[in-house]
Amino acid sequence: MDPARAAELLARERQRIEESLENLAPSPSDEPTTDQHLADQASDLYEAEFDEGRSDDLRSDLAAVERAEARLAAGTYGLSIDSGEPIPDGRLEVVPTAERTAEEQALFERGL
Repeated sequence: MDPARAAELLARERQRIEESLENLAPSPSDEPTTDQHLADQASDLYEAEFDEGRSDDLRSDLAAVERAEARLAAGTYGLSIDSGEPIPDGRLEVVPTAERTAEEQALFERGL
C-alpha cells in the first residue's frame, strides 16, 4: 500500500477514535444526585459501566493505531507481524491497523 494512503487511513482512524473518546467523557450534568430513584441510579450505573467498557475498547484501538503508525515509520506497514507476508491492500483499506493477514488473524483469534 502506498505510504501516503496508509497515513491517511491511520489519521482518519485516529480521529474517529479520539472523537469517540471525547464523546464518552461524562459531562457535569451526568453526575448522580442524592434524590434519584433507585431505578434511575441502576440505569446510570449500567450506562457508566457500558461507557467504561467502550472507553477501554477505544483505548485499545488507539494503541493499535499507534503500533501501525510505528510500522509505517519503520517501513514494515502492510506486512504481517507473524510471517512477514504482505497484507492485501483491500484488508488494509477496511482495517488499517491490521497486523496479520486474514488467515493468520483467524488462527491467532482461535489461539493456534
